[in-house]
Amino acid sequence: MPVRMTRNKMGSSLGRIVAKLDTLPKEGYQEWKRITPRDTGNAKRRTRLTGHKIRADYDYAVPLDEGHSKQAPRGMWQPTKEYLDRRVRRIMRK
Repeated sequence: MPVRMTRNKMGSSLGRIVAKLDTLPKEGYQEWKRITPRDTGNAKRRTRLTGHKIRADYDYAVPLDEGHSKQAPRGMWQPTKEYLDRRVRRIMRK
């Protein structure tokens, strides 16, 4: 009985999923900066992506993230987490 070889579609799909998941730290960083309140611009300027971590290097980062700004009453962490959760669900559905 002849054996028929077919291309493994799982491998290519998995590769695409992994590639999209690898972009999430940068996407999260961009979302964080997008929703960061802007007064003088210091908070946006001093927020960096280091590896897979977002580093907010300014004295008022915690109060800002706790919602002490009318521009970001929910802070930045929670909306960024929700954004990334939606992105992961979208990636995994495809």
